[in-house]
Amino acid sequence: MSKEEVNIELSNSNTENVTSTTPDSTKKRWKDHFSYLFSVEFIIILLLGQFLSFCITCTIVTSGKLAEYNLIAPTFQSLLTYIALFLIYTPINIYKKGFRGYLEMLKTRWWKYLILSIIDVEGNYFSVKAYAYTSLLSIMLLDAWSTPCVVILSIIFLKIRFHWSQYLAVLICLGGIAVIIVSDFLEGKDLHSATRPVLGDIFCLLSATFYAISNVTEEYFVRKRPLYEVIGQLGFYGSIVSAIQLAALERTELAGVIWNGELVGILIAYTIVMILFYTGAPILFRLSSAAFFNLSLLTSDFYSLTFAIYLFHEKMYRLYPVAYVGTMLGLIIYHIYPATKPKINEDKDNDEQNKEEVKEEVKGETKGEARDKSVETAV
Repeated sequence: MSKEEVNIELSNSNTENVTSTTPDSTKKRWKDHFSYLFSVEFIIILLLGQFLSFCITCTIVTSGKLAEYNLIAPTFQSLLTYIALFLIYTPINIYKKGFRGYLEMLKTRWWKYLILSIIDVEGNYFSVKAYAYTSLLSIMLLDAWSTPCVVILSIIFLKIRFHWSQYLAVLICLGGIAVIIVSDFLEGKDLHSATRPVLGDIFCLLSATFYAISNVTEEYFVRKRPLYEVIGQLGFYGSIVSAIQLAALERTELAGVIWNGELVGILIAYTIVMILFYTGAPILFRLSSAAFFNLSLLTSDFYSLTFAIYLFHEKMYRLYPVAYVGTMLGLIIYHIYPATKPKINEDKDNDEQNKEEVKEEVKGETKGEARDKSVETAV
């Protein structure tokens, strides 16, 4: 090959590289990113996130009603939720895996789900306890720590690389929380006196940190294992941890409760909402990420105000709609440019294989019994 031919080939390859990064191609890429915002997948992700945020609001309202009946027992409330999750998802798990496969799963992965359950139980516990000691403004401010904490943990442990637009979205969503805090401060809404502010703030930070660790860990599990396994095992070990903690810390609180039909009804409503929340959260982890999940929950303050307007005749504060729109804008910006998915290989379950092996064993035993009977008859 001559030098001229080599130069022509090099110039052609350079031309191809240049044309691939022209303004038109860049414009097309951004157009593709914006078109995703009108896709069915994104609409499902956005609506699911807001549904979970609404569930959080419902748990806050029902917990407030339970407190009116002197039932302030977060571990007891969590225990009912975990038991329900165990009863719903464990039969599905056993049906899918077969009993042998289920026992094998317990032997190999029990410690992982136990750690996840401990973190989740303590996150719920410290979250409710914080309300008893510190102010609402402090809780709102410190709860926001869970979002950057999730982002940091996702980068370190899930190896996710966020685009600059995702960081911008996080800042915008946190800005929405800042607007709500400023609004509450200006309106003098912080009527809840802080009895032990330092202890309450510590509880709030612990809760936000536990939630962040729990969310990132659960995202890892649901990307690797079936949803019914993760939720069912969270319910199983969460029930054990909650029962132990209940016996140690909340026996006195439960002894002083006067039970009636309305109280039981509110408790059932709380449990149903939590079942929906624990079912929807892992789905959102798979469709999007733990970071987007945390950002979605920031709108729960606006939904709480909506409840307060209709139930307690509170007035609409001027800055709340601004904060809501800002947070929703941040959620949309988050998905303009996709973040890298964590490099987690999904474990291929041998559920059907386990079930077939059990069937073959049963058939073998049946044939053996029939053969023995025929021999006895012949004798």
